[in-house]
Amino acid sequence: MPLQAGAIVDAMRKRQLGASDLMVSEICLGSWLTYGGAVEHERAEACVAKAFELGIDFIDTANVYSGGAAEEFLGEVLADRPRDSYVLATKLFFPMSETDRGLSREQVAKQIDASLRRLRTDYVDLYQCHRYDWDTPLEETMEALTEVVRQGKARWLGFSEWPEEQIREAQAMAGVEHFVSSQPQYSLIWRGPERDVIPASRELGISQIVWSPLGQGILTGKYLPGQAPPSDSRAAHQRMNYFMDRAEDEALLERVQRLKPVAAGLGLTLAQLALAWVLREENVASAIVGATRPEQVSDNAGAADVSLDGETLAQIDEIIGDRVLYEPPASVGMRD
Repeated sequence: MPLQAGAIVDAMRKRQLGASDLMVSEICLGSWLTYGGAVEHERAEACVAKAFELGIDFIDTANVYSGGAAEEFLGEVLADRPRDSYVLATKLFFPMSETDRGLSREQVAKQIDASLRRLRTDYVDLYQCHRYDWDTPLEETMEALTEVVRQGKARWLGFSEWPEEQIREAQAMAGVEHFVSSQPQYSLIWRGPERDVIPASRELGISQIVWSPLGQGILTGKYLPGQAPPSDSRAAHQRMNYFMDRAEDEALLERVQRLKPVAAGLGLTLAQLALAWVLREENVASAIVGATRPEQVSDNAGAADVSLDGETLAQIDEIIGDRVLYEPPASVGMRD
């Protein structure tokens, strides 16, 4: 049975992450555009505390988030918690300086050490390639990542937005550590991973850790057709309004409003409906949420124990209709 909107989760359900021994909470607390940057420190710290209170013990970040400040913030607020009480993931690839970027052997070695210093820990549970690096041979990247694991600096490896061909090539490589996670953009309005990455991942022992399961906030219903974005929304925030083009799609915004009665009929908020839709996919281990207030963490956590029946899923598809996008992995577009 669905939880009532805003209900507290007594024990956050967990799922195994690919072929690893990691069990991760179905909701993951992310830090892109929020912590160490746009969200003031006290409120950000309250979000982390609320996550742990609700059983969310999976934290995702990246070296590039807020120029390293997100990792520094997490290093500070997690410092007093037992290291085995949470699962910590970070990433590398995007520029940290004019000369530091990519997945070369040198950069992998340099960036993992820098991330560990900022995070105030000896290891991360999951080290992820933020995009595919077309300028570095895959063998070099995998060998460098393997060294990181065998040095004890990371337990497992993952990637974000890689093309299927490169995923398969990496998993087939002998003598290296293999990937257990994929981090794609995925939501009920953005379904590209269903075409290739998710089917390949099922076969290869990889689980999805989904980013933007709420469609950059569009699937919360806060953006209304014909109206300016709310003043406290991401679309209206100068430092957080990345990838918000779809907030101008009036047809999409109208369809999302039509989902509200569907959610209400199940005793859910619209955000909970959208997160439950993502979690309906067994290959999804966790959905990353970027909460800016503790109340959002509580609301999002309420999706973790929701099962949507076939009738509801069909109704969602009928309402959203042709506003669904099926885009290839982001690294494909970076090749040129």
